[in-house]
Amino acid sequence: MSLPSADLLQEMHSFPCVFTFKVIGKTDDGFVARVIATVRTQLELEVDPPYHLKHTAGGRHVSITMEPQVANAWEVLAVYQALQPLTGVVCIF
Repeated sequence: MSLPSADLLQEMHSFPCVFTFKVIGKTDDGFVARVIATVRTQLELEVDPPYHLKHTAGGRHVSITMEPQVANAWEVLAVYQALQPLTGVVCIF
């Protein structure tokens, strides 16, 4: 996955702001928890960021949409980089 540049993120968003992350992955034990915990850790949040789930019709995959507050483009990039190696991740955008 190629990450957007910090310059592009700064052009497209007025930081600080609520930023939408979407992660699609294989439904397995703990996938959603791993994704949420990774975002919490990277952004040093005390509570889970706002999120919602959508399962595919066959139930093999789940889409997690999170909307945490981010301070700058570098926080966004740090979250993307931390999510990439997680087991079960199919796509991040």
